[in-house]
Amino acid sequence: MTKSEELFQRAVKRIPGGVNSPVRAYGSVEEAPRFIQGAVGSKIFDVDGNEYIDYIDSWGPMILGHNNQQIKEAVIRASENGLSFGCATEKEVEMAEFICERIPHVEMIRMVNSGTEAVMSALRVARGYTGKSKIIKFAGCYHGHTDAMLVSAGSGVMTSGVPDSAGVPKGCTQDTMIAVYNDLKSVECLMEESNDQVAAVIVEPVGANMGVVPPAEGFLQGLRDLCDKHKALLIFDEVITGFRLSFSGAAGYFGITPDLVTYGKIIGAGMPVGAYGGRREIMEIVAPAGPVYQAGTLSGNPIAMAAGLAQLKILWEDQDIYKRLYQKGELLFDGIRKIFKEKEVPYQVNSVSSLGCIFFTKEKVTDYASAKTSNTKAFSDYFQYMLNHGVHMAPSQFEAMFLSDAHTETEIQATLQLLQDYFA
Repeated sequence: MTKSEELFQRAVKRIPGGVNSPVRAYGSVEEAPRFIQGAVGSKIFDVDGNEYIDYIDSWGPMILGHNNQQIKEAVIRASENGLSFGCATEKEVEMAEFICERIPHVEMIRMVNSGTEAVMSALRVARGYTGKSKIIKFAGCYHGHTDAMLVSAGSGVMTSGVPDSAGVPKGCTQDTMIAVYNDLKSVECLMEESNDQVAAVIVEPVGANMGVVPPAEGFLQGLRDLCDKHKALLIFDEVITGFRLSFSGAAGYFGITPDLVTYGKIIGAGMPVGAYGGRREIMEIVAPAGPVYQAGTLSGNPIAMAAGLAQLKILWEDQDIYKRLYQKGELLFDGIRKIFKEKEVPYQVNSVSSLGCIFFTKEKVTDYASAKTSNTKAFSDYFQYMLNHGVHMAPSQFEAMFLSDAHTETEIQATLQLLQDYFA
């Protein structure tokens, strides 16, 4: 028995399912989770001494690679002054200024502690600002585990086979309306059905929690136009895409301006942090400036701010990183497409820059329904092979692969060779 297996046996006795987040569970791939000892660059190491090329990147924020020296030094310096004060600090002001001065659609920003909290708060602000109550989300898009958003939520919910969640009262979701990703007509119908009572449309600008599903041409601009027409706010959930597709996230990458945007742990270089921001007139209704209440003792934690600011400064000063990430994405995902074509493998490869996913289905994947046609048993067999040959990926058909600036061409070619061997 490996040490990971021993730890998992201990964990299931004290932690529900043996993990502190369902996306870490390996049940769907018939394995025990690998317990991680450490990581550096593009590599991650488990407690049994195994080394893997890591394509999880802590679910995206390790865009520079693991254990970056500059970020680590910033954390050590900040921790010498203390870990938490529950008071205002200079670093959170610096962080707010740094982001707002460089991202045109973020004039004001509020720090929180997670992507879930950022979305929850942004939705409350949208309702407070518009005076409307209904929210439109898309089937398969995940926006955290708040009650109102656990409807057709994708990601870990899809993997476990639970479409929603027990413990969520019906009243919490009665104002959440579900549209079809990449289908503007479905959004327009809901807008009209609601008698213009939609406060906001929230969307992952690149679907990344039902696997990776890029927006169809004109889809995001269509959402912008519909929100303007019906006086609703457009919220981009950029917990996955923020500061990854470009410094301005998917908004900058696709050239679409949202009213509000939410960020996750990438602004803390992987530490527990999130944020929401947008136009000044909207954000000024947040307490204590306005009537929409939201608070958090750990919001703007000085250690997280130090780590995040160090990472964002690197990304800002070396924006060729985004060109390199795009090129690495082309190398990996186009390489997989080439293998599939040569070997007449009928599966799909979706990608946007450094995000990508293989779907084990013959159908083109453009939304939640088509993503669900994937053969999860085929994914499980593939996952086990790759893991046992030193490639670390999310244990779910419905998660993204993430590339970092630390991934080398040699490592990507090694990954492609493993794929070629497997599908041979």
